[in-house]
Amino acid sequence: MAKKSLAKAFIGASAGAEAIRHLIERVASSNATVLITGESGTGKELVARALHDQSDRCGGNFVPINCAAIPKDLLESELFGHRKGAFTGAMADRIGRFELAHGGTIFLDEIGDLSLDMQVKLLRVLQERSVDPVGGLKSVEVDVRVVAATHRDLEAEIEAGRFREDLYYRLNVLPLNTPSLRQRAQDVPALLTHFAQHFAVKGQTPVTFATDFLEALKDYAWPGNVRELSNLVDRFNTLFSGQLLSLASVPSSLLPKGLRILQAERVSTPIADSLEVVAPLSAKELHHSANADVMNPFANPAPPLAMDLHNEVEDIIMLAQGLPSLPPEGLSLKDRLADIERDLIVQALNRTDGNVSQTARLLNLQRTTLIEKLNKYDLRQGTLPVASSDSDKDAA
Repeated sequence: MAKKSLAKAFIGASAGAEAIRHLIERVASSNATVLITGESGTGKELVARALHDQSDRCGGNFVPINCAAIPKDLLESELFGHRKGAFTGAMADRIGRFELAHGGTIFLDEIGDLSLDMQVKLLRVLQERSVDPVGGLKSVEVDVRVVAATHRDLEAEIEAGRFREDLYYRLNVLPLNTPSLRQRAQDVPALLTHFAQHFAVKGQTPVTFATDFLEALKDYAWPGNVRELSNLVDRFNTLFSGQLLSLASVPSSLLPKGLRILQAERVSTPIADSLEVVAPLSAKELHHSANADVMNPFANPAPPLAMDLHNEVEDIIMLAQGLPSLPPEGLSLKDRLADIERDLIVQALNRTDGNVSQTARLLNLQRTTLIEKLNKYDLRQGTLPVASSDSDKDAA
């Protein structure tokens, strides 16, 4: 079977990405055990798959298993299989992952989380190249290449007594370390483009990023590495499909903590926390902007003199319309609105000679609502004429 291309094995043109691709090409042809180390989210399984695809075993199965995700009591059966009746619930024979990978590659992810007793059993498999199914009477030979991976420092785990030294040397024949994303920040734009296209909403164009946002994404530490970047782009494609995003146009609630800090440092205006408040600009709108890096329409406030002139004109307009002018020190909007409401009710009562029903119709209110407001503003205490001659001039 033809070997697959390495083009997507590790995206980017950084020295770290180039080194990984080179090592994959050199190591793939060997049958020796590989130990891949690196932080979570750096693409260890991607490297393991590339090793399999580039090897002579590419026609066989690539069988991954996460050693940390399976309960300890079930892991032995998952790895080595079991025979019918071996334990409660074992209703039939079952082939384990090692047998499934016969002729191919088994990928033992999070190998550093194996219990000590399982480490002993795995060491025997690596030595004998055979497995003992749970409840079985004889061993089963397996022809597999073992690729293991961990985010833990296994040498430190050995010192702490949590990992067997002999197993470590069995696994660490061909060591391979995946660099963190912060160590290859120049690959961030290429990764953004790749995942934007990968997660593009059907029938819509992928999300794109303005220069200021790209720089922030390159400066971000990416504790979750490529996996975190992938999830973030998927989020943006879902919410802002086809849009050009800047650092100022994305609500802070959609950003991880580190990016929120960068946003606060680099954007002069507070970012809205709702998608409806500040929507990203379109590419056409960005084209007409004087600076493509600044997409917040409020990022450049008017100079103080211009603002003062604007306020004077605004005062004149407000006075001409009979509206109150906002004082420099501000005011209580709630109290001002209450004063306006009370004044209008007083005017309506005077116009109707205190007739509650007519006043309610004049103000387009329910009669009971008006009565509540009359009591609220204490307007029935003799300061206004009170109707009493007919049924329509009743008291509150």
